[in-house]
Amino acid sequence: MANTLLMPKATAVWLVDNTALSFEQIAQFCGLHPLEVKAIADGESAQGIKGMDPIMTGQLTREEIARGEKDGNHRLKLSEPKVRVPESKRKGPRYTPLSKRQDRPNAILWLVRNHPELKDAQISRLVGTTKATIEQIRERKHWNSASLQPMDPVTLGLCSQIDLDIEVQRASSGRPAAAPTGDTLLPASMTERLEPKVEAVADEDKELDANAVFAKLSALKSKPEDEDEDENR
Repeated sequence: MANTLLMPKATAVWLVDNTALSFEQIAQFCGLHPLEVKAIADGESAQGIKGMDPIMTGQLTREEIARGEKDGNHRLKLSEPKVRVPESKRKGPRYTPLSKRQDRPNAILWLVRNHPELKDAQISRLVGTTKATIEQIRERKHWNSASLQPMDPVTLGLCSQIDLDIEVQRASSGRPAAAPTGDTLLPASMTERLEPKVEAVADEDKELDANAVFAKLSALKSKPEDEDEDENR
């Protein structure tokens, strides 16, 4: 990748204010038009831009600036960066060696059975397969379904344990928590509501017992009176 100047306009502002370089030299170095550099010098352009020192950023040396100031035809050269940043590789489908491709359906079957929360896209990232293959194995429509044996993709070397744990965690993070099963304690509010009912039942039992006692007493009193009336007759 070609080395490019960082913040060309801010660099041009600094070079205009701090060097004796010509507008053409600054324009060539910063990738601007000479008239734009002239407008910067006249204060008609880049008024809100703070100048950036290319020497401090390692993009230009003092010797190079001095050489340009002495020779108006000299073209400033951008300094080589001290640290090379590797270019980021474009992410593509996971490559699976030929020796392990035959184990891929077994790994897919293991993931489908042991981690049903994983989406097809996640399984595809882990073992480097297609959604169509995953769907065939999930629905047992794969041409070799009868011979497939679930096998851990980490053991097969198709993915790392860290990658598998990350995908499982991602899939589980959006799932609702499972509802509690079995007997549970009733809330205090419910138990408090039940207490008055128990007391009310007890009070009713007491009232019933008292009525029964009074009824028996009145029955005993009535018997002697009936016997006296029979004797008088």
